[in-house]
Order: sequence, then structure tokens, then C-alpha cells
Amino acid sequence: MPSPVSAAYARLAEVFPGLAVTELAPGEAAPEGGGWVGAAELAAGGPALDAFLAWDADQILRDHGQPGRPDVVASFGLHRYGWAACLLITLPWFLDRRVPRLPVTEVSYDRTAGRMAVRVTSFACLPEDPAAALPGAVVVGGEEALRAEVRAAVAEHLEPVLGGFGPRTRRRGRALWGMATDEIVEGLWYVAGLLGEEERAVRELAALLPGTTGPYAGSAAFRVLTGPAGEPLPTRDRVSCCMYYTLRPEDTCATCPRARDDERIAKLTAAAAA
Repeated sequence: MPSPVSAAYARLAEVFPGLAVTELAPGEAAPEGGGWVGAAELAAGGPALDAFLAWDADQILRDHGQPGRPDVVASFGLHRYGWAACLLITLPWFLDRRVPRLPVTEVSYDRTAGRMAVRVTSFACLPEDPAAALPGAVVVGGEEALRAEVRAAVAEHLEPVLGGFGPRTRRRGRALWGMATDEIVEGLWYVAGLLGEEERAVRELAALLPGTTGPYAGSAAFRVLTGPAGEPLPTRDRVSCCMYYTLRPEDTCATCPRARDDERIAKLTAAAAA
């Protein structure tokens, strides 16, 4: 039976086949074996996290011909999990104004196949939403209250995960929540672009993360540069560093806090031409 967020997850699979979301029925066991790992296992920081990060270590060695530092490996692994996990919450909010609550006990991830399994038992929505009468609905008074639900739902899920990854990334506190801020923004920004709604996503994310909403560190931080022909080039300033420069210093991303604007313009212009 479809849940109030099923349509959003279906749209995600349509535009981004690299991430498929399966919803578990009440009482249905979470998938195990193969590449599956529970989010609660990652938060525990034990053997399951060791195995999860071994994939990143192998990938770095294979793609770059050199091993990554342990903190870089852990930062890559946290990014890859957090980017996907945040979309479980932000995309239903963006598309349908519904915000599922997903504690770590209700989410599993198979990174090798690009799959997540979730169990949604509670969600927030607006009073005029037809889903407001459904079991598990938490009705809030307006758009800002719903944005607060997004921030709370992501924090509820990510806080224990950050606790598991944190010691390995050699980051704490503000640095970890800066990573969380970036995952919220960049995941939805990317998928909204695939949906043809990038401009709306920029506006919505700026309101969601204005820079004054703890525990998050920093804001959505969008801005527009001017290209060589006068064309607008949207970018943002990441709060955190993904550490890719430790592997290939000459090839940073266009939102890297280490990148000068002239470097960003060159990268964004080349990407647009391609």
C-alpha cells in the first residue's frame, strides 16, 4: 500500500535511477546480507562501519592509484551516506510538503546497488493536505513550521550517524554539522535540477537553511557568478571540505571553499559547454 511519501520516492527513481527507495510494511523485516547495512549499525561505529568504509578505501585506491588517508576515507563514506539519506526527507518535503520521520532504526542502505529501505510511520504535513487525516500525520501550522520539521527530521536521523563516523573523520561538532548542511543542500539541489526545478530549490533551500538554525552550521549559501559571455552561473559556498584535494589537488569541485571565483567560472563554463 502506498504511503504519503511513495510518490516522491517514485519520482526520485525516475530521474535518478542510481537511488531506489523501497518502503517496508509494518512488521516487515529490514533487508540483510549482501551489501545491506542498517543506519543504526553505521551509527554504532563498529564492524559494520569498518566494512562500509572498506568500500570507499578500495574505490579511492582503484580510481586514484593511491590510498586515501583514513579520515579522507571516512569523510567520503559519510558524504555518500548522508547525501542519499537526506533526500529521504527533503524530497517529499520539496515535492509534496510531507516530511517523514526516519530514525536510524528505520533505514537500511545498500550502497553497492544504490538502494535504500525505509519504514515510514510518522510524517508532518500542512492542514490543507489530504494526507492530514491519515494515521501518523502530524499537522503543523504553516511553511516555516514545516521547514522546522525538515530540520528536526534530518537532525534526528543524522545525529547518531555523525556520532559513528565522527571519530574516523577527525571532525567534531560544527565541522560535522557543516557536512550535514552541505548534504541537505547539494542532494536536493542536484535532484531538483534533474526535475527541472533548480530555481525553486535554490529559493526553498535558502529559506530552509538561512544560517541561524542549529545544530546546522552555515547556510545554503547560494550565489551567482558571471560567465565570460555575461551568462549567470549559479554556485554555492560549501560549509565543509570534501577532502578531494588530498587525492587530486588540481581538480576541486566548483563549490569547494578552497576554490577562487575565477576557477569556479572556468569549471562551470566548461560544464555548461559539455
